[in-house]
Amino acid sequence: MVSRAILWDFDGTLARRPGLWGQVLVEILDDEEPDHGASLEDIRTFLRDGFPWHEPNHPHPELNDPRAWWGQVTSVLASTLVAVGIRATRAPGLAEQVRPRFLDPDGWEVFDDVRPVLDELRDDGWRHVIVSNHVPELGQLVDDIGLSSQVDAVVTSARVGFEKPHPGIFQHALKVADRPSRVWMVGDNPEADVAGAEAVGIPAILVRREGEAARRAEDLHEVAGIIAAENGSEMGWR
Repeated sequence: MVSRAILWDFDGTLARRPGLWGQVLVEILDDEEPDHGASLEDIRTFLRDGFPWHEPNHPHPELNDPRAWWGQVTSVLASTLVAVGIRATRAPGLAEQVRPRFLDPDGWEVFDDVRPVLDELRDDGWRHVIVSNHVPELGQLVDDIGLSSQVDAVVTSARVGFEKPHPGIFQHALKVADRPSRVWMVGDNPEADVAGAEAVGIPAILVRREGEAARRAEDLHEVAGIIAAENGSEMGWR
């Protein structure tokens, strides 16, 4: 029997949190420091380094514990706040507010095409595994936004110690997916999702953005079409 699995990126592919980390900091500052004067662009300038996924070539098993992972990330966020003018004594407390706000499901939007396409592909025999450079609580977030009934497993870099495009996270995902005989990767990042997957022999589809990729789709309906069109060929097989 042929087993089938699709590995899905999460943020930007299945759901989105507008503005991500920078926007969360802006929201907190607007609430707690209304005269802060820092723009989203100012904050983003200082969020270009320090997160685990900024060094994907370096495994980080020491951060697999959620307390350790959030400890590092919160330190980066506090430093960012200081850099945009928040008092050093005030910044750590504000940075601690990021975790619950970032995980609040009300701040996340599921793309309109996600649920129908996941159902369509599941009816065709495909299992769904999320593979994301994300927070330790990604599995709970997926449940909170109402996708857990359509997803078979969630793999987050914060729990496995590897960031896409590192081959370690893809190998872990294949193990979680029970070593499917047919597998695809779908995501919105040409390097982390597409190049990373293809480097370990997994065919990939770039979705929702421009970029270098052999297969690209505007939305998940086109993704399903590509998978259906290549279903009978050697592509998609492992």
